[in-house]
Amino acid sequence: MAQSDASRPSTAITAGGMASPSLQVGCGTAMAHHGEILQGVFPDDDGRLHRGLLTLPLPGKQSHVTFWPDAGPGIRTRPEGRTKAARAARLALDALGHPDAEGCLTIESTIPLGCGYGSSTADVVASIYAIAAAAHSQISRTTLCRLAVAAETATDAIAFVGQAVLFAHRKGRVLDYLPGDYPPLYVIGFSSSEDQPVDTVDMPPARYTSTEIETFRVLRGHVRHAIALQDARSIGRVATASARINQGYLPKRRYGDFVRLAQTGGGLGVQVAHSGNRMGILLDAREDSAADRAESLARAAEREGFTDIIRFAVNADGAPAWVLE
Repeated sequence: MAQSDASRPSTAITAGGMASPSLQVGCGTAMAHHGEILQGVFPDDDGRLHRGLLTLPLPGKQSHVTFWPDAGPGIRTRPEGRTKAARAARLALDALGHPDAEGCLTIESTIPLGCGYGSSTADVVASIYAIAAAAHSQISRTTLCRLAVAAETATDAIAFVGQAVLFAHRKGRVLDYLPGDYPPLYVIGFSSSEDQPVDTVDMPPARYTSTEIETFRVLRGHVRHAIALQDARSIGRVATASARINQGYLPKRRYGDFVRLAQTGGGLGVQVAHSGNRMGILLDAREDSAADRAESLARAAEREGFTDIIRFAVNADGAPAWVLE
């Protein structure tokens, strides 16, 4: 989820050392994602092409940020080095009318870095929410997305929580509000030790072929139809097609083993992080024994040597307790 809250009023110190009643300690939270169902290039309403993605939400991993106003210098972070979060906080303070404010961001996150969980975006979004809470201000998703892109060049759609949107991640705007939520899914996610974490800043954008761009147009139509009909099997086919295209740009070295595992375990399809090393197998959570098959697939993935194995649910009522891991 993504949210903000504010603590009891506290003394906030401006750069000049004077107490300010306009800022107080503020907190914000944003969730992770587990790669994408679909990523590629898509036209907007005017026919202009934009890079876009459809994120698979993962609410069980989160970044929680607390902003502590103080005398500076500047915006610092604990742990140190979270420059994107600090930049987002500075931009949010400026946008909300506090250009001279300074302080520290305490970032407490359960999201691994560089693996395709959207760790930096979660830090950025949570930081913006924390600033809004500290300033007693609302902030629209439109503004939040604009600030997030300015802070980290490309962002994903976690500000929309579990809502299915095709999102232009380098523009910070929605290309398509899809007609509903994801159908109930179970996901078995893991990595391979042969795939290293990815520095998304240094990763060059994919240069898709004209054939691939036409394929993305077709897949966009399929995923819209699948969400409207709550058709989990079609979601799996779209995700698998997108993962296959991604093999030409950020290949998963054990992709063949990954797909075979999904096929033998009764998966609907596979999905990947297009800017990370995560891989996932999709199941229809409404099917009998789906939870048991998720357990079996997780054990099979472990036997195959895959690592960092998790299981979680998307929009599945009555899901097992392991979805909270």
